[in-house]
Parts: sequence; structure tokens; C-alpha cells
Amino acid sequence: MSLSRRNAIAGTAALLAAAKAVSGSGVHAQGSTTPEVRKAIFGFIALTDAAPLIIAREKGFFAKHGMPDVEVNRQASWGATRDNLVLGGGRGGIDGAHLLTPMAYLIHMGRITQNNQPVPMALLARLNTNGQAISVAAKHMQLGARLDASPLRRALNSDSKVAMTFRGGTHDMWIRYWLAAAGIDPERDVSTIVVPPPQMVANMRVGTMDAFCVGEPWNAQLVNQRLGYTALVTGEFWKDHPEKCLALRADFVQQNPRATEALTAAVIEAARWCDTPANKQEMCEILGRRAWFNVPVNDIIGRMRGEVDYGDGRTTTNTDITMKFWRDHASYPFRSHDLWFLTENQRWGILPEGLETAPLLAQVNREDIWRAAAARAGVPNGETPSGTSRGRETFFDGKVFDPENPAAYLASLSIKKLSAA
Repeated sequence: MSLSRRNAIAGTAALLAAAKAVSGSGVHAQGSTTPEVRKAIFGFIALTDAAPLIIAREKGFFAKHGMPDVEVNRQASWGATRDNLVLGGGRGGIDGAHLLTPMAYLIHMGRITQNNQPVPMALLARLNTNGQAISVAAKHMQLGARLDASPLRRALNSDSKVAMTFRGGTHDMWIRYWLAAAGIDPERDVSTIVVPPPQMVANMRVGTMDAFCVGEPWNAQLVNQRLGYTALVTGEFWKDHPEKCLALRADFVQQNPRATEALTAAVIEAARWCDTPANKQEMCEILGRRAWFNVPVNDIIGRMRGEVDYGDGRTTTNTDITMKFWRDHASYPFRSHDLWFLTENQRWGILPEGLETAPLLAQVNREDIWRAAAARAGVPNGETPSGTSRGRETFFDGKVFDPENPAAYLASLSIKKLSAA
């Protein structure tokens, strides 16, 4: 038997054992609701979609649910977040994080960890929908690329740098889809690079990039500094699309089921607080503080209210395509959305085409914990979805993803890089 085959079998066995340990009703079987521990350590990246974690800490929601010693610590990059999750909170790392949704699966499978060692993960909630953007350098503004990226075909070549935040992550998926929809192959026609979110604007300033995809406040800051423009906000790309998630190491969930439910309930309450219009100003003032983002409130507040200055003469106010934390089931971790991310990672050869996705979804997506936590947080039944799928999703170019038939979606895409390994 080959070494790679043995490693694959060992990895699968580890994942199944972890899934058995943390899945099912046993997590909530204990009678007491008092958390087993008072502390958990979370990581966050300076992006506005980390708001529910930060607000849960700042406004006392963690303490309300019996977790007064929770830490929410800034991470330098998504790579650093991964490394600290691998370490774990007990070894100087972190127990959980504000995370790019696909990363929870890639870490769980050992696809992005040292020596490809799986670190079983549990995805507990979505932190937001919408709220990202694709920005283009000022030198290309006259070409007029917006939702349709095809005007850039005249300016881009294989040396042109297009940045996202992590290979296989959400921003990677958005910018690849956008380019491919315009006939620009992100594998051949441009050079895709990884840049941590807080460094996007600085890299654009020195002229090293042609476009990037990232969350806020960095797209707004680019416009405010007149270094480029927003081609699109991602709510226009796919209305109410999933984005970041709240994820914990599965061993923390296994050892601390009541604490896990308490943490999730606190984040749910914080998400509801964040989506209350009267709280937007205070939320943005908190996020702008040195301890969190260390950016001017003016770089945050506009787009959080749905007010978008694209930087190319266009402006709009549309609260329906802006970042949502709770509205329209934004917090609920639909398994159909996780499946789209897995399918797109298959599209670009990051995951194998023949991957069995159903077992992965069952292992990682813990919507059962979300539902128990929502009840703990006093969420009315009418605000919780009835099922785990949001159904068919339609993108700006007319493509449709049916979670009942992801193979048909893949077949409909002309530009892709499938892999069997």
C-alpha cells in the first residue's frame, strides 16, 4: 500500500472518529446549561464581518451566557489563523475563529495544514452574508469594468496581479468567478496572489496590483484614498451570499458542549444587536478603535448602512445588498451554502472532483448546535429556517447552483480546473 494511500486512510479514520465524538444529540444530553469552562480563545481578522465576535465581547454577551473570560485576539492573516487553530488554545493558539467558510473544511480535511494532518473542525454559525467587494486600480478606471469584468481583458496579462486573501477562501472564489464569467481564466490569464486583508490598500498604493477582492473596510478605504474604485459589491454578485463563519476546533466542542452552545448563543445575540439600525454607529465606533481595526469610523460606517460610493462616479444606498448579520437568516449555517463552497473548490482543483461531500457536511456543519443556541438566546421560532438548504441560488451571470445537483452546476461552467487527486 502506498504512503499516500495509508495517509488518506488514516486521515479518514481520524475524521470519522472526531465526527462520532462530537455529532448527534449527545452534545446536548447533559441536564445543566452551565458552561464547563469560563474561557475560550477566538481569533479574528480586521474585517467588519468579525463584528458579532467583537460585539459579543464588548457588549457582554459572552459574560451573559456564563463565559466572561473569552478572548478575541487579532490575527495577522488567514494563514496565521490556520496555524493558531492547529495549535489550539491549550498550546498558545486559539480554540476557534472568525473564519473564511471554506477554511473550516480545508483544515478539517488536512488540505491546508502542515503534513496534511486533519484538525477536525465544527462550523457553528454564519457570521454574515454580503459585504465584500472587488476593487480595481485607478489606472484601469476608464475601462469601466463593473459586474462585467470583460473590459479588463484589454489591460490584463499573465503578469497582472489580482489579489485575494487565502487560496480556496471566499474572496478567492468571488474574484475567480468574476473573472471567469468574463472569459478571463484566473489560472492562465492573470497571476493570482495572496495578500492579508489589512495590507490590500498599501499594496495597491505602491502599484503592485491590478485588482483585489476583500471584505470591508478596505474597499471603502481604497476609494477614500482615491487609489482605485469598487467594481462591484458582492451582494450584487450573489444576493445574500454566505461569507464568514464561526468555527471551533471539534475537540473543544466535544469537551465543552455546554460552553459551545453558550458561545454560539452569545454570538447569535450579538448578530441580532449588530443588525439593529440604531446600533450601527456604536458598532462602527467600536470596530474602529485601536484595539480592533484602528481605522477611521468614516471608512466603516457608510457601507454598513448600505451607502456605497464606488469611487467612479456611482453611488447607491441599498440596505438589501449590504452586510447582514441576522436579517434574512444571515446567521444560520445553511448546509447548501457550504456545499457551494466545496463545489467551487472542486472547480478550481483545490479539492478533487470526486470528493464525497455529504459526509463532510455532516461532520463539520453543526447547525444542530446553532438551533439549540438560538433557543437559548430566545430567538423566536419564526426567525429560524425550517430546513438546512436555501434551495437554488442564481448568480449575476445567470448561472444557477442547485444543491440537489452540484455536478450539473460544474458542467455548466466553461472555465475551470478540475482535479482527480
